Amino acid sequence: MDRDESEDNTIYKVVVNHEEEYSIWPADRENALGWNDVGKSGPKADCLAYIKEVWTDMRPLSLRKKMEEAEKQQN
Repeated sequence: MDRDESEDNTIYKVVVNHEEEYSIWPADRENALGWNDVGKSGPKADCLAYIKEVWTDMRPLSLRKKMEEAEKQQN
């Protein structure tokens, strides 16, 4: 893609899925199946900064739960 990102005037929204994985989606489009709004929208850089702040554990929710169960069984 040759388009300079500084020319991107698209308003995005932050979305999250059932595994607590985050992404951005154009605000004027319907979410992809399985993705829900988190209430943050704005320029791409702002949305990505928000994701960087809140998505501190990149492991899917199901993996985190399995790891917690395994740790409990070891104790």
